[in-house]
Amino acid sequence: MSGFNLLHLITKSQPVALRPCSLPSGACRTKKTWPVTFPQEELKKRLTPMQFHVTQERGTESAFRGEFTDHKDEGTYTCVVCGTPLFKSDTKFDSGSGWPSFFDLVKDESISVSDDFSYGMHRVETTCSQCGAHLGHLFDDGPRPTGKRYCINSASLGFQPKDGASTSPPRDGDGAGAAGSSASGEKTEL
Repeated sequence: MSGFNLLHLITKSQPVALRPCSLPSGACRTKKTWPVTFPQEELKKRLTPMQFHVTQERGTESAFRGEFTDHKDEGTYTCVVCGTPLFKSDTKFDSGSGWPSFFDLVKDESISVSDDFSYGMHRVETTCSQCGAHLGHLFDDGPRPTGKRYCINSASLGFQPKDGASTSPPRDGDGAGAAGSSASGEKTEL
């Protein structure tokens, strides 16, 4: 019995179903295999240090400190790196975890999931399916109808209000962002 299955046997929880990523078994995506890529130097200039740490180094921001933790505006949450739409505001809920939580995606293809065994435990990591930015983790203790909780770092998110003004990088024809948004709301231009 694998450690993964043993963990679920002991905790009596059901494992989150992983979607195939069309890579050979055991393969790991690298920066070069994502549909949209950005040079690290560009990202260091465009993103805040926290956004870079979370999205590129698989970091985590402090609980209850993120810009979008208590955010209630209507609109769409996007990837801060490439602008891909990820979550609609009507799927956001207060999980009490200290990070923005959502129970459903804009599209199933918006996010890629993979096993994460860091810190001596098993979790399901979520990344942007377009650029590979680390977003957070997926848990199976969310509300109905999905039962999922996408626990996402605010630093990995941008926000597109329902009225159309953007706080995330706009996308041009090749998907590259022209400007970024910091977690504190200040904008920097390339």
